[in-house]
Amino acid sequence: MIVGLTGGIASGKSQVSQLFEEFGIEIVDADIVARQVVEPNQPALAKISEHFGKTILLADGSLNRSKLREIIFAQQQQKEWLNALVHPLIRQEMLRQLEQAKSAYKVLVAPLLLENKLNQLVDRVLVIDTPIDIQISRTMARDGVDKQQAQQIVDAQMSRELKLQAADDVIENNSDLNSLKRKVADLHQFYLDITKSHDS
Repeated sequence: MIVGLTGGIASGKSQVSQLFEEFGIEIVDADIVARQVVEPNQPALAKISEHFGKTILLADGSLNRSKLREIIFAQQQQKEWLNALVHPLIRQEMLRQLEQAKSAYKVLVAPLLLENKLNQLVDRVLVIDTPIDIQISRTMARDGVDKQQAQQIVDAQMSRELKLQAADDVIENNSDLNSLKRKVADLHQFYLDITKSHDS
């Protein structure tokens, strides 16, 4: 069984996935996979530098992410070109890692699980839900942005309502770490029960 874990910015996705990992559950993280597919010696990086020119690479041959971000932020068609190249590769690599995972169930962490239709790859959708004012204060603290920028980031994402409608399971992350640990432990037990009933 694959659980798709998602949530808005600063909702606590990485914290929750870490807690699942402490229970011995294998995690596949879309953000990490997205970095892996453009590492040096990967075919995608060669295509990117061919397309954008060698200036897109740092001195050590790795991708200059901030430069690439600037280009695709300013030019929609370049962004579309890049997405068309890397999205299928990311998807393939995520599926490969999920297939190799051996834990009782597996967790796919993807901020854009619903937007990129990755929920088609999972059996259950788990949304980490946080009140917007908490998201904004956490984003300001974590990313060093002001309130207006944090609000814009939150507004640009899929709404909480739509995410919650798509959820099979919800963890409300609006309290302290101990309460979060209890919620993850309960859900972990619930997922184990489901996988057992499937196996029997």
